[in-house]
Amino acid sequence: MSMTMAWISDPEIWISLATLALLEIVLGIDNLVYLAIISNRLPERLRPLGRRLGLAFAVVTRLGLLASLSWIVGLVEPVFVVWDHPVSWRDIILIGGGTFLVAKATHEIHGSLEGEEETAGAVGEDGAAGKAVEAGLASVVVQIAVLDIVFSLDSVITAVGMARDLGVMVAAVILASAVMVVAANPLSALIARHPTIKMLALSFLLLIGATLVADGTGFHMPKGYIYFAMAFSLGIEILNLLARRGKRAPVKLRTPVP
Repeated sequence: MSMTMAWISDPEIWISLATLALLEIVLGIDNLVYLAIISNRLPERLRPLGRRLGLAFAVVTRLGLLASLSWIVGLVEPVFVVWDHPVSWRDIILIGGGTFLVAKATHEIHGSLEGEEETAGAVGEDGAAGKAVEAGLASVVVQIAVLDIVFSLDSVITAVGMARDLGVMVAAVILASAVMVVAANPLSALIARHPTIKMLALSFLLLIGATLVADGTGFHMPKGYIYFAMAFSLGIEILNLLARRGKRAPVKLRTPVP
């Protein structure tokens, strides 16, 4: 029993847990922004369900990857070389996920500004409209699940590199996921309420997608610079919102067809 509970009095484990949990929260920002954007495509009554399913997939994906440590280590082993750059499965997944994210963000920006307006529930009565809503929920959940895998890779590889104890890794992932659960609804509401914040968030997704592609091709950009640029842009936009508060109604963006 004393051996099992010895970790409670070990400050090194607590420091490792706190540091890793903080890093997991920071690395989860990308996932959270994407989740907030894509879940707002759902009918309002289904948005909380979409977010919960997305976050559940994120947690399950991270824990599943942690349970397959030998497979994770194998992902960073080169499988072939292109122009003297060794390419691993991790690189391939990052390039594919980043490309998808850039394409998705571009589609969302175009659809919000110039695309056709989505007319939810315009098809028939309960039956036809219900099928359309179900398809929308399924599509959103699948997109979230696919991107969860991409976003989880860096998160889990960071955990494996920083901690030796699987229990510490699992605890850090669960703590970070709890923070994401708390932040998901307020962030989604903020994006839905302020069109300029939505455009900024979509720009963040473009930046994140480009960063993933660059990382996969061997051009590693320090994450600190990326997050600082995002935080600075968000700070400026919040100041603009405060300055414009009550002066005029915000612009209305279109709800693009998926």
